[in-house]
This record gives sequence, structure tokens and C-alpha cells, in this order.
Amino acid sequence: MRKLTSSLIVLSLLAFLISAAAALRAENRGVEHGQRYDRLVIRNVVVIDGKGTPARGPMDIVVEGNKIAAVRGANARPDAYKNEKHVLDGTGMYLLPGLINSHVHLQDERAGIPQPFEYEYKVWLSCGITTIRDVGSDAKKALVERRKSQEGTIVAPRLYIYMVAGGATPEEGRKAVRAIKEQGGDGVKIFGMDRDIMEAIIDESKKLGLKVAHHAAVEETDARDVAAFGVDTVEHWYGIPDAALKGSQNFPPSYNYNTESDRFRWAGRLWREADPAKLDAILAEMVERGVAWVPTFSTYEACRDMTRARNLPWFKEYLHPALEEYFKPSQARHGAFSWGWSTEDEIAWKDNYKIWMKAVRDFADKGGLVGAADDAGFIYTLYGFTYLSELELLQEAGFHPIDVIQCATGNNAKLMGLENELGRVRQGFLADLILIDENPLANLKYLYPTGVLDIKDGKDVIRGGIKWTIKDGIVYNTPKLIEDVKNMVSKARAERKSP
Repeated sequence: MRKLTSSLIVLSLLAFLISAAAALRAENRGVEHGQRYDRLVIRNVVVIDGKGTPARGPMDIVVEGNKIAAVRGANARPDAYKNEKHVLDGTGMYLLPGLINSHVHLQDERAGIPQPFEYEYKVWLSCGITTIRDVGSDAKKALVERRKSQEGTIVAPRLYIYMVAGGATPEEGRKAVRAIKEQGGDGVKIFGMDRDIMEAIIDESKKLGLKVAHHAAVEETDARDVAAFGVDTVEHWYGIPDAALKGSQNFPPSYNYNTESDRFRWAGRLWREADPAKLDAILAEMVERGVAWVPTFSTYEACRDMTRARNLPWFKEYLHPALEEYFKPSQARHGAFSWGWSTEDEIAWKDNYKIWMKAVRDFADKGGLVGAADDAGFIYTLYGFTYLSELELLQEAGFHPIDVIQCATGNNAKLMGLENELGRVRQGFLADLILIDENPLANLKYLYPTGVLDIKDGKDVIRGGIKWTIKDGIVYNTPKLIEDVKNMVSKARAERKSP
């Protein structure tokens, strides 16, 4: 009898919870696309935070202006928010911090063909990206775009602008850094360079409080110099396996680094030549010196399967004709090296990825900070979509989906020095959030604007796709954003065909 009573109590409690959840399902109230509110309540969501912890919920999130005012357990009373003017019902939905893309380039043309910034911005937001770190573009234009984004006069993610510094001498390098500071740059981007110039640029950047992102190349400097001088982030991966070689890479006599096909073909053989013991020591030194790594696996994914890369499903509706033209093989364009690409090249790159991914995983296991980015606009990579591919590749590299989300949010905020304001669902943080009606921890593909094709009751259905993107407290209906992108592409294609 006691067991029966207990069972009845459990059933009654379950019925109450189901009833309460049903009661919480209410119409969204007073929420319009492109608006920010003095106070917005997001009800009854499951939160996946950017700190590497499991999902929790149901929760209520209160946003006031452009900041998160409260994160608390969901109020089960049906009339809890009846007096609120602006309410988003999140029952059955998952809420994440806005994704951060830590390596992008603002591009308003490709292959000499105009391509509006609006196109990039709306694709990024459609993919849940609310913050970008631009690491090399037209600085004058980028600063104007940053101001407009801050003012909320354009539909765009947050923009942080890292400007390129260089020079033929150490003093020229220091002068370039001072100019970046005077112009209001958020950080410094450097490429491969002589050791004394790199040391001067990094030293001057530290004096002025500017972080430094390093895109290494086949140069005198490698990851040992990066660690010694105090670079903040290593972009991509050049410089790391180079530092673990026994001498130089085994280049053929005909190799020319400035020939794109040579550069990318032989890059696909570099990791295999790195000495494992030396590589392990390099990774340990990077971790000890606090150097973060932004691997951008997705940037080079085409090298593993060029046919697949040329025929990605989202190209049909969302690939701008300017970018499509840029992708065509050409000796004159960076990353357009795919002519004559062979089975042997793809096999080499597949091997490359195995070693590279293990190195990134080992780096993280040693305590290293790994970020997420895509460097799209080259080699068949499409803004936003390729970033989401990056998250899948991080999972392929051995990161748990919880940790993948952390790479994309909390880690990226930290490597930019923004960990006290971005990358978390936390009271006092900036209101950059995304809502999706499927669990991305179960399938990261749910984050794609195109969703996931499934079958239910014998019929095709599309599951997932981010439903709301909130940037700086401004609420965007994500399906509307991606529809805008589709229309922009359709119009641009029609104009290209017109005489």
C-alpha cells in the first residue's frame, strides 16, 4: 500500500510538472525583429554556458538594455510574467552565449567584384556569431564599420579590429604598432618576419596594452620565438610543426613559397616531418608562456576532399557570386590553388589532419587555451557556415561538445581579453545570446541555418537552425536574417547575368 501511495505521488508530481510546462508555453509577447528593450524576459530555457559545464534548466534569463540582469531557475507560475511587456518563450529551447569568431576578414569585394558587408554580417548572425575579431582588412573601412556596429545603426556582430604591423627594421615595427594604437585598433596582427623585428613589435604592443595575433609562415621565426616573445595567439598552425623539424622541411628543389600551389601542396606534408618529442616540448612551452591557439581546421578542409568542398549544399542559395568567382582556380588569388589537385595531395592532407588534430588536443590537455575560428572567404569557405564546420572539426579532434561550445564562447572571449564581459550566460555580462529548438550537444549540425534533414511519420522534416540571435540586447529573428541573405544572393546573381 505504501509503494502504491508513493507511485501515486510520483505520478501526480509528474502530471503537475507537465501541466506547469504546458502553462509556461505562451505566445512570445512584445518582441520584434531588430529591437532592443529596456527589459526582456526569456522564459524556461535550458542553458548551455560557455564555461565548460553541462546544460542546466529550465532557467529564466532577464535582459535589461544590452546586459544580462538575471539568470535564475524558471518560475513555474503561469502568471509569473503576465505584467512583462517583452517576453520570449523558450520552452523546449536551448540558450547559449553568442558565438565568437576569432579569425575573420571583413571583405567588401572578392575577385574585384563588390560584395556588401551586410552579406557577411547577416550570414554570421544567422549562424549565431555575435562577435568577430577581424585580423587584417582595410583598417579605415573596418573602423567605420566597428563604430556603426557599436551604435547599433547596422545589423552586424560586435567588431574587434586587429591591424597588421610590420616593417623592414625593428624601429619601423614599433612605429607601426604606435600607429595602430593611435588609430584605435583593438590589437595587432603579424605575419612571419625576422626575429628582431618580431621581438620589437611584440614588445611595443605589450607596452601599449595591445594583444598580438601571429599568422606564422615559413620564416626565420617559429613557435619557439612566439613563446619567448609573448605572442597572445597563434593563428592556423604554421610555425608549430616547423619548430619540431630536424632541420628544414624536405622541400623539392623546385619549391617556391610564393607559388600558391607549392605552398598548400607541401603544407600538407609538414606535420608528418615533425619530431613527436620536439613537438610535445614546443606545445608545453606554449602552454607555459600562455600562448593561445586558434587552429582554424575548417580553413583547409577542402584540401582533404576538393570535390566535396566545391559542392557544399549551402552554396546553392547562400554563396554570393563575388565569392564564387574568387574560389575559381587562379594563380593570382590567395587560396585559389586547387588546379591539378590530386588524390595523393588529399591523402597527405588527411594524414596531416590526424597529426594536427592530435597536437591541438594534446595542447588543450596540457592546459592550453584553444579558440574557434574559420578565416572564411578563401578555399571554398563560406562565412558562418564554415565556422560551424570548425565546431564539428573540433569534435572530430576529440573535444567533447561541451568543450567545443566553450572554445567558441568562453575561450574566444578570454584570448581576446574579454572574459569578464562576453562568452558566458552570466549576470552582468553583455547580452549576446542564441536560442535553438534542438540540443546542439546532441548534434552540432543543429546550429546550421539550414538545419538537419530528418524523417518523422514518414515525412521529411527540418530540425534545428537557430531561431533567435541576440547581439548587444538587440533581438534578431534568425530565419529572417538568412532569408535576407538568400535574397541578396539571388539579386546579385541576377545582376551578374544582366548585360
